[in-house]
Amino acid sequence: MKKVIIAFLIGGILGGGAGFGAGIFLFPFLFQSDIVAIEAPPEGGTMEVVATGRFIHADPSDSLHYGKGKLTVYGDTIHLGADFEVGPGPKYRVYLVDIADIKESDDVKNANFVDIGPLRAFKGSQNYKIPANVSLGDYKSVVIWCEAFGVLVSPANLEFTGS
Repeated sequence: MKKVIIAFLIGGILGGGAGFGAGIFLFPFLFQSDIVAIEAPPEGGTMEVVATGRFIHADPSDSLHYGKGKLTVYGDTIHLGADFEVGPGPKYRVYLVDIADIKESDDVKNANFVDIGPLRAFKGSQNYKIPANVSLGDYKSVVIWCEAFGVLVSPANLEFTGS
């Protein structure tokens, strides 16, 4: 009888831990993937387009981490377009990265980057302010990064307009 109780307790602890871990991982997939952001491009000030880019699926063999859609930089604001979409996951961040042609996580880990803020939705148009102390010309990419697992989700090269 003692072995049955011990086995039951161990099974309960292991099952509870596995269930908790799966719940944390699956939460964004189940409850937030239907949230679609709808933010207009920034108003006021200059609406001059400074740069554009397009998010890509950097590793086609990775079906969890993908992205697509257009981004436009207006002065001090990064605007993700209405067609923006990434595969859902936990703790996604928006980074400005100082290198272009990012294809894997190590490219970001070995680069200089600025954390612009948390991704607010997995789909739809969103605005992110570039901090005043950041010189946009020093950066070549915008990256969606999974902070929880240290994984590249989707990069976009910045193409600057002529000055």
